[in-house]
Amino acid sequence: MDRKSIIKVLGDIAVLLEIKGENPFKIRAYQNGARILETMEDFEERLESDALGEVSGLGKALCEKITTLHLTGKLDYFETLRASVPSGLLDMLEIPGLGGKKIKVLREALSLETIDDLKKACIQGRVAELKGFGSTSQDNILIGIENRERYNARHLWWSARDVALPILESLRALPEVEIAEIAGSFRRRMETVGDLDFIAASTQPGPVMDFFVSMDGVSEITARGETKSSVRLSSGMQSDLRVVPPKQFYFTLHHFTGSKDHNVMLRQRALARGFSLSEWGLSATRECNHAAKPPKSLLSEEELFKSLGLAFVPPELREGRGEIEAAEKGKLPKLCQLPDLRGVFHCHTIASDGSNRVEDLLSAASALEWEYVGISDHSKSSFQANGLDEARLIKQMEEIAAINQTGKFRAHAFTGIECDILPDGTLDLADDILAKLDYVIVSVHSSFSQGKEEMTARIVKALEHPSSTMLGHPCGRLLLRRESYSLDMDKIIDAAAANDKIIEINANPMRLDMDWRHWRKAIQKGVLASINPDAHDISHFDFCEAGVHIARKGWLTANNVFNTRPLEEVRMFLAKS
Repeated sequence: MDRKSIIKVLGDIAVLLEIKGENPFKIRAYQNGARILETMEDFEERLESDALGEVSGLGKALCEKITTLHLTGKLDYFETLRASVPSGLLDMLEIPGLGGKKIKVLREALSLETIDDLKKACIQGRVAELKGFGSTSQDNILIGIENRERYNARHLWWSARDVALPILESLRALPEVEIAEIAGSFRRRMETVGDLDFIAASTQPGPVMDFFVSMDGVSEITARGETKSSVRLSSGMQSDLRVVPPKQFYFTLHHFTGSKDHNVMLRQRALARGFSLSEWGLSATRECNHAAKPPKSLLSEEELFKSLGLAFVPPELREGRGEIEAAEKGKLPKLCQLPDLRGVFHCHTIASDGSNRVEDLLSAASALEWEYVGISDHSKSSFQANGLDEARLIKQMEEIAAINQTGKFRAHAFTGIECDILPDGTLDLADDILAKLDYVIVSVHSSFSQGKEEMTARIVKALEHPSSTMLGHPCGRLLLRRESYSLDMDKIIDAAAANDKIIEINANPMRLDMDWRHWRKAIQKGVLASINPDAHDISHFDFCEAGVHIARKGWLTANNVFNTRPLEEVRMFLAKS
């Protein structure tokens, strides 16, 4: 287990002990242990040399637990402790604002064991009466419970992918299946997915259905028919399969891919041309007075769009937001693709809360044939992430310069920082230090509850700072966990355009921020995007795939994305900014 994962386990142990009301000194020992590891840049070396016990604040028992986690990835003490706490109390930790101490109070004062118990207590007003809570806290808990219920019905696209792709490959491998695809919001690359829709072409649906309902991972068969079946997977997702004749496949695939608005618009277009379009095919209506005959079968979706006088609309754009009109005029953009990326920014190292060294990031980037990587650890106000102060940042800049001079890596390292935007809109580090960096990402990491005008003015002020280069995760959302803070995104975009600043597409699957719905306005204003992985580990470079999906949904071409530019162009841009 790596350092970051161990830190999480220590923090979880402290929370579990708080819920159980254990000795405060014991709780503090685990909290302190987590903080010590957060600032320990030589963690691996100390473990290898058996020198962890030399660190002040780490007792023998804690060192043994850390070593066990590192070597085995498991800790019996943690598993036993977690099993001793009712699962309903652990579920409460998913509600913003509830930690171990507050859950302990709720449990002891109101005899709560489940979220349903908590919801009833809030509705009855009993939570507001408790010391340390009040009506505002009670209202926020109710909102958190409602959001949790809503979130549980959906899944991150990234998580759904791990479930969906093996099923798709298995369907394609069946001898009875001629072709198979995933449709629905998954194929449109929405940020979150409600269920999975599989379409298969076959003249023998029986064996295909038999396979589908008996797959590994099926926890419940909710419907079973000759051509359609639905199952509940062990992951909690519902999965539907439709088996259609081969000649019908692309009609059905299109129907179950497009959003409601897209499908309505395409059906209206078909009707205007004397056709009726449905999941079963395209047919002439009685009102059809021209000689054109609709195709009875398709070799591709492109043929469907062509038959209606349209250029092919990529699945990501099928949202009913002007794609039909653009396809008619031949003005759909050539959307960016993952291979267009030549590097990334927004990468964290062990200097703050990352898992890897600068050299590790450069090595991984070079293996991907990228030309550059932007190193941007947290700044000092993000103390929970071991953010860098001015002195540590200067030292890191020197280290990066020395690494670049070795010429060891194909990729070049740019010096940067993810600098906190403080509540008043000022930046977290001294101006003279920021001016020495290659680039600066400005991000909000605190005071999320500010009002719309205040938050907007705060971010606009940061974008007006001469050293800021790009805005990180603009709305601060965590998908299925935390809503966006309140802000006027149109004004943010206008400020970025006026000050020639880049806006990030944070590719972390839990963020995917700036939202794709805002990007058409942004590119019309001339604002560039930077698809950044927000990498805290080299494996997070893979997140760029999700970031590209959002760029494509936002109608972005490679020219709209800053990090599709070659190294020398990036150098020139950053030198001017």
